[in-house]
Amino acid sequence: MHIARTLLATSVLCAALAPAYAAEPALPLWEAGVFGGTAVTPAYPGASERSTRTLALSYLIYRGKVLRADRSGVGARLFDTDRLDFDIGFALSLPARSSDVPARRGMPDLGTLVEFGPRLKVKLAEPTRNSRLGLELPLRAVIEARGGLRRQGATFEPRLVYALQGDDQAWQLDASAGAVLGNAAINDYFYGVSPAFATDQRPAYAAKSGLMLTRLGLGGSYRLHPDWRAFAFVRYDTYTGAANRASPLLRQNSGTSAGIGLLWTWRRSGSPARGADD
Repeated sequence: MHIARTLLATSVLCAALAPAYAAEPALPLWEAGVFGGTAVTPAYPGASERSTRTLALSYLIYRGKVLRADRSGVGARLFDTDRLDFDIGFALSLPARSSDVPARRGMPDLGTLVEFGPRLKVKLAEPTRNSRLGLELPLRAVIEARGGLRRQGATFEPRLVYALQGDDQAWQLDASAGAVLGNAAINDYFYGVSPAFATDQRPAYAAKSGLMLTRLGLGGSYRLHPDWRAFAFVRYDTYTGAANRASPLLRQNSGTSAGIGLLWTWRRSGSPARGADD
């Protein structure tokens, strides 16, 4: 969920792989390899504590006509035109232990979250051959995987994305600006305090639906070798105007996240990716 404890794998791949709106030549149908990186993020949106995660994982990219597994997650592209792209996909975020966060100590841990839902992408402009401005409108249900599966609400994350890349794709950049809105259930998951967990320093609080945060992001990558790519990203989140600023668990006015890493491509398809007209 890109609202918070974003899975490091998702964050660094977004910076490493081709921007969603950049002009793309024929790409291989599939690629497989390994990536590793380190990211520093808030423990959860609005937390005073920060979490540093280092991961090394295998990855698979598949660019089928319908089935897609790429920088945006895994899902099915239902239609694709010159200006519109509609798909259904999912993403993951890592858990956070409440014992590591004084504000949440004694409360249930935040589990692994799975997001699933539709997304509409709209191409707004193409200033140059190698740049595009687009709008993404994902609406996702949030499922917690901790001792079973539990529905924890839904989010809506509209964002503008400006993507730019070099003629030879040696470098790629994308800048984004957006917001995350959640219903009462997901806001309560992060910011609610039931009477059973209330203390003198942490009064009971019932969260409400609305804005969770607004975000600015910048990501990029540079090809060091045909099979090696370096990448980095930075995000700035502000909780000004958030619906649950009064929660005792929302401790900061803003938060930053950053990460760096390397991606190695082990194998790639000799066949090009299939387009909408194939």
